[in-house]
Amino acid sequence: MTTEWTMDAARLSLNQITLNSLDLPAAVAACERHEIGAIALWRDKIAAVGLDRAARLVRDAGLRVSSVCRGGMFTDPERDVRDDNRRAVDEAAALQADTLVLVCGPLLDHDLPAARARVQDGIAELLPHARDAGVRLAVEPLHPMMIGVRSVINTLAQALDLSDALDGEPGVIVDAYHVWWDPDLETQIARAGERVLGYHVSDWLPATSDLLLDRGMVGDGLIDLPRMSAAVAAAGYSGPVEVEILSSRWWAEDPDDVARTLRKRFEEFV
Repeated sequence: MTTEWTMDAARLSLNQITLNSLDLPAAVAACERHEIGAIALWRDKIAAVGLDRAARLVRDAGLRVSSVCRGGMFTDPERDVRDDNRRAVDEAAALQADTLVLVCGPLLDHDLPAARARVQDGIAELLPHARDAGVRLAVEPLHPMMIGVRSVINTLAQALDLSDALDGEPGVIVDAYHVWWDPDLETQIARAGERVLGYHVSDWLPATSDLLLDRGMVGDGLIDLPRMSAAVAAAGYSGPVEVEILSSRWWAEDPDDVARTLRKRFEEFV
């Protein structure tokens, strides 16, 4: 049963990947045209214009940076990601971003406990730099389908166990697309409480054709977003809500049409 719930439309944030065909200046301009007050930035888009210009663009537009995506990728014992993750923290600080999103890295062999231990060790090493920079780290658990390509942290419970082991840091991102299926979801959102540092919305299509690039527009799929939004609000989260749609279909549409649609759907379903 869908829970009655209305999200304040002023909390809408455009996750930059939703308008993937646009560079950063064009994405900022789209936010201005469609009166979207926050944006989530991806590091490749930042790099394409340079950090200083990116910071000026969002500042001059009066935009809040809800998150920077991404740091992480801790699981490969042959790859040293420490410098890149420190740079990610520094970029988030320069942009005055609310959080740096951590995508923790895939399973590369058969030893899942060891991979998760590397994630914990990597975050523990990064946390002092993040604290010094004033940047909050947030683990985004990804759907189990992503365990071999993106992340070995697949549920909110796992992300919160990791946070518990590190004295309450990092926080977590609740991404509807990745966690909606979890029968323990509402219990874990409540457990997270103030550690919820971000909330991302899209939809799961009934006959999804691509597990990475066929996310549904808000309201087109199976996720009970009003119920999830109410649970996130009850946990105490009142920050920006990112519409994050990785979709070959929507990327092919006119970006202004996409922006108009996502704004309308946000007001209707989130």
